[in-house]
Amino acid sequence: MADTDNGGRPEPGPGKSADGGPKRSRGSGGGILMGRPFGVPVYVAPSWFVVAALITWVFGGQLERVLPELGGARYLVSLFFAVAFYASVLVHELAHTVAALRFKLPVRRIQLQFFGGVSEIEKESETPGREFVLAFVGPLLSLVLAGVFYLGLFAVEPGTVPAVLLAGLMISNLIVAIFNLLPGLPLDGGRMLRAVVWKISGRPMTGTVAAAWSGRALAVAVLIGMPLLSYAGGYGAEEGFGGVDSITDALLAAILAAIIWTGAGNSLRMARLRERLPELSARALTRRAVPVSSDTPLSEGLRRANEAGARALVVVDGQGEAVAVVREAAIAGVPEHRRPWVAASTLAQDLAEGMRVWAELAGEELLEHLRATPATEYLVVEGSGEIYGVLSAGDVERAFVAAMAKPAS
Repeated sequence: MADTDNGGRPEPGPGKSADGGPKRSRGSGGGILMGRPFGVPVYVAPSWFVVAALITWVFGGQLERVLPELGGARYLVSLFFAVAFYASVLVHELAHTVAALRFKLPVRRIQLQFFGGVSEIEKESETPGREFVLAFVGPLLSLVLAGVFYLGLFAVEPGTVPAVLLAGLMISNLIVAIFNLLPGLPLDGGRMLRAVVWKISGRPMTGTVAAAWSGRALAVAVLIGMPLLSYAGGYGAEEGFGGVDSITDALLAAILAAIIWTGAGNSLRMARLRERLPELSARALTRRAVPVSSDTPLSEGLRRANEAGARALVVVDGQGEAVAVVREAAIAGVPEHRRPWVAASTLAQDLAEGMRVWAELAGEELLEHLRATPATEYLVVEGSGEIYGVLSAGDVERAFVAAMAKPAS
């Protein structure tokens, strides 16, 4: 099972999903909400049910050989094993979450999905030491669970259902721990390698590049090595199912390799983007704006803007204080012949809390501010409170996409 923790990844951008796609709200979007341990929502993705069914079927076949007396009840035991195994994966993810919260790093959510889980940590670790600890606690907890299940075997009678379940959970947690310790992003071992290289080089980007390329090499090794190991071991040959098992192993290897390769590439891309985030400055992206009173016709407001070389309108009260921002989309929806008869204020959005942006905001601070208060336009002000202009969320997204489009390697 691949553990694909985000590893301190900052959110990609205002109203953006992790892959750069648009997402206007911070709704659940993660599957079925199962609870909020430590205040962090835990979701089960629909793909989990596919894996649960697969585990139930495969483990049920094994139980038929080990405990044939169970009959059809073996699938209920197998389903219990699938749920218990993913409960172990949840413990693994909770270890990351607790460590992140301990380091004052916000965790957006935990999601259990097709090949494991993901803890969406919204900010970058401040030091390589914290990054190493944050990555290591997950595999460590999986090793501890494997040890607990191993000790549990001494308390039950061999050849019974509890003994088989405990043995299966011991082995599965051991596999999760070992697999996640492999030195390549997006696995925990890759994050640990990143922390080590970061510590040696003094640059987090150097650590990310090393761990990402190690992850890509690991993906190739999984793609080639797993089928070869399966073939060399001759699994299933005695029963005459060697061909089917080989195809299954090759398919599993291809899926795992694709997940690791994609995760490594995304980690590298997001790290390079993080280096360019300071370029996303509110001052640099702000449009010049002209103030208009609430009863100013739209055509007159646009005329003043054109004369001043501005591209936005701000509605002000009698004392000159900004009270609303005229929405660009609303302006485009008014035919030109009607603009003399439409007051600019009827197309404006009142300035709610959070819609005033300090002109010096940039990078992650700017993105975090925009995420906290989703809107189409924001009023940008100087430290003194003077109006500087209007910031369009669309402009920020286009700048973000342009940064994403730059080569990642």
